[in-house]
Amino acid sequence: MATKLRVGSGVDFHQLVEGRDFWLGGVKVPHIKGALGHSDADVLLHAICDALLGALGLGDIGLHFPDTSNEFKNIDSKILLARVMELIKKEGYQVVNVDSTLCLQAPKIKPYVPVMQQTIADILGVSVKEVSIKATTTEELGFVGREEGVVAYATALLEGC
Repeated sequence: MATKLRVGSGVDFHQLVEGRDFWLGGVKVPHIKGALGHSDADVLLHAICDALLGALGLGDIGLHFPDTSNEFKNIDSKILLARVMELIKKEGYQVVNVDSTLCLQAPKIKPYVPVMQQTIADILGVSVKEVSIKATTTEELGFVGREEGVVAYATALLEGC
């Protein structure tokens, strides 16, 4: 029998504001601004959730965890990713790998990438080598370059168990 593979992509945007913690990849990153959102606004985990859900045609993060629900107010996005993984397993799939890109002008995240990878890998049930996190600036162009917002893109590959 042929292996069943499914690929999904996700993208998320959040405004940056003063007075909020900055969560990226399940890690609190020191910065003068943080992402604004109903949950902890972890743009990277949200993009990964959307990639995983999209791979199986299960809608998006807003469908499963609406920002109109008090249940998800200020929720840790690691909990959302874990719940998405429950759905993936229920459908009979497992994660092969995730590739992601963060677009932000500041702060530099290189020192935090290994712990982000480990955090995500632990939730997804894969090795750290299967979680790629890259970052880029926009060379001070647009809302990202002006440090008004942050963007994350993710692609996930799933395999039927």
